[in-house]
Order: sequence, then structure tokens, then C-alpha cells
Amino acid sequence: MIRTVEWRDDALYLIDQRRLPDELVVERCAELGEVVRAIKEMRVRGAPAIGVAAAYGMALAARRSHAPTVEALKAELARAAEQLRATRPTAVNLAWAVQEVLVAVEDAPSVAAARERALGRAHAIAAADLESCHQIGANGADLIPPGSTVLTHCNAGGLATAGYGTALGVIRTAFHRGLLEEVLVDETRPVLQGARLTAWELQQDGIPATLIADGAAAHFMARGRVQAVVVGADRIAANGDVANKIGTYGVAVLAAAHGIPFYVAAPWSTVDLATPDGTAIPIEERGAEEVTHVRGQRIAPDGVRVANPAFDVTPARYVAAIVTERGVARPPFGASLRQLAHQPAPARAGASAHP
Repeated sequence: MIRTVEWRDDALYLIDQRRLPDELVVERCAELGEVVRAIKEMRVRGAPAIGVAAAYGMALAARRSHAPTVEALKAELARAAEQLRATRPTAVNLAWAVQEVLVAVEDAPSVAAARERALGRAHAIAAADLESCHQIGANGADLIPPGSTVLTHCNAGGLATAGYGTALGVIRTAFHRGLLEEVLVDETRPVLQGARLTAWELQQDGIPATLIADGAAAHFMARGRVQAVVVGADRIAANGDVANKIGTYGVAVLAAAHGIPFYVAAPWSTVDLATPDGTAIPIEERGAEEVTHVRGQRIAPDGVRVANPAFDVTPARYVAAIVTERGVARPPFGASLRQLAHQPAPARAGASAHP
């Protein structure tokens, strides 16, 4: 199983996803600043994975601190939290995980206790994410009819989580149950997470997959090749609007036009009931080079103006169901998500309630 982020030898080890599929490189982060750069530069990416990485970044900040008192350490951690939150503003998991560590150290009696609590909370977040992915896979696979071809966009697999994946967790479980015929993988421009990462993951697992251009999705839907769409999410608003990798909204509209169910798979930490709808979700704007260049090679005229939103928001009316570890929410999501919020979470390693 892919372990995207892993703690060992008092440091955080993570897969540099920019190097895939050509080479599998594991990077060591021993300081907070290295984790901040890894998240900002998308060496680690995917909402759950950056949440786990951020939690370990907080643990590193605590363990490398020379603060003389617990109050001084908490002040340092508050500054570390601000640095981490600023790296990727759209994904709510990151802010949630950082807050979880801050809460864990709030009443620590000593510097040593605060350090251990920070690391313990990061371990618990990582373990809970992995457990959640398996439960999401089981819940979501119940929605996949036998003999299905499923289309997915971006990468919501083991590389985007602590392991196993959300959307790919559903796909993996459906495949192991004998329900899945094939996966159509959108390339996901401009950074090509589908082509570089999802296709690679599915190859590693021996799951039949076909890579398609983003613009080809409608072609395959019109010919009856797609029975369901399953994607991940970076933030889900209280009304069921979903922020996910740019291009997801278009896939959802196409699925609706062809009568194909569009499913979103994400851990409960991605659900943000404090955000009323998609208009309140901040959309990260990334550098022009991601559009003008492919792996360092310029493909656009020098000096051309570029707009590069990293995410779009799919309105809830296009979403057939939201699959979480707590259960499956269906429209109207304003009611069903709040109902899930009051459901007891599955047994998880030390997880506290979502703030």
C-alpha cells in the first residue's frame, strides 16, 4: 500500500509527487519550513494528505522548539499554524488538522508533554485518515453496479491521503468486490495529476485503467462507456457544494447531461459546515508556469496572460451523493450532512470531533 506520508526517525518522510511517474523519490522533512515548502510546492498534495503532513509539521515545530515554557511553545505553535494555513487555502483538512494539534497541546502541563501531545495527535490524524479511507471505500462501493466503468478526475488515491484513497478507495473496493470493469482517468490539466498519479496508482494495483484527455469525457459518456463518476474533494460546504480540482465542475455538468450519477468521496474532515455554500470557499490561484509550461518545456507564447485557478466549485444540484466514513449523504445536503454530523464517528485512533 502506498504510504504518502510517514513518520520515522523523528522526521517526516513523504513521496515527492512531482517526480512521479518517472521515479519514486521519498523526501525527508526534519523542520517545519521543509514541510511548508513541500505543501506549497505540491510535493505532497491532496486534501487529506496535506492535512496529515501539516499535523506532522506542527509536531516538528514543537519538537525542534527551544521554548523555555509551555506558554512560549504554544505561541510558537500558533505562528507555525499560520504558516501552514497559508500554504493551501482551499483544502479545509489542512486548517482542521492544524487546529487539532493546537487543541491537543492547549492544557499541556509542560513543554515535554506538549511535544508528546503534538506528535501523538499527528499520529492519530494519520491513523484515522487511513481508517476513514477504507470505510469510505466500503460505503462508496455499495453505489457501484456490477460491470461498471467509472470515470475519475484528478487524484484522490493513496497519494492524496495517508493511504488507500477516497475516490480511489471506492474504486479499489469496487474492483476487489468484482464490480468494476474499467476506470477512465481524466489527465487533469494543467498539472496532470490524473495522467501522472492516478494512472500510476491503478497500474500498481493491476486495476484496468484507460487514460483519456480531459476533453474526451463527453465522448465516452455519450457512447455509454461511463456508469458512474467518482471524485474526491478539497472542501464541501454545508449545502453540498463541492470544491475540487479544476475541471471537476465540467465533468459534473457532463454527467448530469448524460444521466450518469456523480459521486463525491471524502473524509468527514473535508466537510465544512461553517461554510454555507460554494461562494464562500476561497479558490487558490497558482502560478502561470503550470499552464505555460509542461515539465519545464514552454508550450505557450512568452508573456501571454494566464489565469490558473487550482479548483472549481461544483454546485450541489449536480451531486448524487457524498460518501464519507460516517455514511452516505444524499440531497438535500443541508439536511443530510447535518444529520451525519450528529452520527457517532466510526472507531478511530484518538480523533476528536470536527470543530
